[in-house]
Amino acid sequence: MPRLKIFPIKISNMHHVTSFLRIMNVLGIETSCDETGIAIYNSDEGVVVNHLYSQVELHREFGGVVPELASRDHIRRPLPMIHQTIQDAGLLPGDIDGIAYTAGPGLIGALLVGASVAKSLALAWDLPSIGIHHMEGHMLAARLADDPPEYPFVALLVSGGHTQLMACQRPLHYELLGESQDDAAGEAFDKVAKMLGLPYPGGPAIAELATRGRRDRFTFPRPMTNKPGLNFSFSGLKTFTMNTVNGIDNLGDQDRADIAAAFQEAVVDTIRIKCERALTETGLASLVIAGGVSANLELRERLKKLSKEKQVRVYCPPLHLCTDNGAMIAYAGFLRLQDGSTESLSIDVRPRWPMTELN
Repeated sequence: MPRLKIFPIKISNMHHVTSFLRIMNVLGIETSCDETGIAIYNSDEGVVVNHLYSQVELHREFGGVVPELASRDHIRRPLPMIHQTIQDAGLLPGDIDGIAYTAGPGLIGALLVGASVAKSLALAWDLPSIGIHHMEGHMLAARLADDPPEYPFVALLVSGGHTQLMACQRPLHYELLGESQDDAAGEAFDKVAKMLGLPYPGGPAIAELATRGRRDRFTFPRPMTNKPGLNFSFSGLKTFTMNTVNGIDNLGDQDRADIAAAFQEAVVDTIRIKCERALTETGLASLVIAGGVSANLELRERLKKLSKEKQVRVYCPPLHLCTDNGAMIAYAGFLRLQDGSTESLSIDVRPRWPMTELN
């Protein structure tokens, strides 16, 4: 059965206190892919309730997300979860001051479910609603940690669908430095996991298997690191991995572990090199990593080592806020509403949405 994870957050960080003259509660709805996330962000207390329903078991037998199944499952989840979330927060619907939802990028059907629910409640409760960019939500999740980053900083957004480096000079303004030209890092993890006979999702499975692998057996390429610029490409690395797998007769458990270790090492090292280059080129001294792949412990350790070597600060969201969740959407929505952003009740979602268009 799919899993319902409940995170009753005990955050009351004073850096979340704003200039609002009254306390504001924002309901966040996340339905971009295979997880339904519902949360409430309070302008005085931070994230007070954060519920997450995962579809991993639903999609595992197919080796990846099936969009139609994801959309149908999302239809069943938001309203009961919203009721539970408001109840667990000790609130009533009348205590909600705004609704934020993921408007893109993501699966069109899944996005439409969340947007429809958000707009319907906004109409019924006479509240403002605001569509949030999924990756902006991931990036801002780092500001929900006990030690939040201050602007300006470089942001590494790394997930199943995106690998991007952004320069963030001030709140809600982004400059694209580089991005993947083909497969995102998380997508490459999933595909390589399938080559090795590992279950979906591939990232955690490869990370676990790599702990038993020998890093010095194979040397995998670090794609595009010998070229100038900050773009990424993981398609060639994926092909190199497939050729390595096919080149071994009677592939055994140790072979698979060694390949997993070499592949993960190559991805992590490539990301580290590009992050170091981005910090040097921008002259910024802070790095924020966000997105599902930011939960990879090897990547975190490598970037922490970079921070010591180069005298820069590295910020990561709490592990439970790295994957898709409603808390990041609620917080991003709060900031947008605070900034004066408004929108109509029409439903407008964007499966593809360059983050720079937010400017």
